[in-house]
Amino acid sequence: MHALLFRNWKNRVKGRDWYDFEWYVRNNIKLNFGHLQKRAAQINSIKNEEFTPEIFKNLLKERILKTDIHLVKNDVRPFLKYPQEMEIWSTEYFLQLLEMIKL
Repeated sequence: MHALLFRNWKNRVKGRDWYDFEWYVRNNIKLNFGHLQKRAAQINSIKNEEFTPEIFKNLLKERILKTDIHLVKNDVRPFLKYPQEMEIWSTEYFLQLLEMIKL
């Protein structure tokens, strides 16, 4: 989640960040939010009290809305055995996954 939120992609989106996001959510892996807070404080200078679950979700929503999902798919496609699994990937799909994150 840290990479998905804070990685500076510049001109090249990292599809693996999105693949991991989907994998963790679809496999009902609970996000260790305390750990994410510590990494955000350590690497991004965001104080724990300033990085709440609500702020996390808002930041992730902004990231989803600003990302060209076609670029994400193009980046990860060469690494998948069954690339047709990504047909469902869209902005709306990732927004749905956002709502399914377990904290």
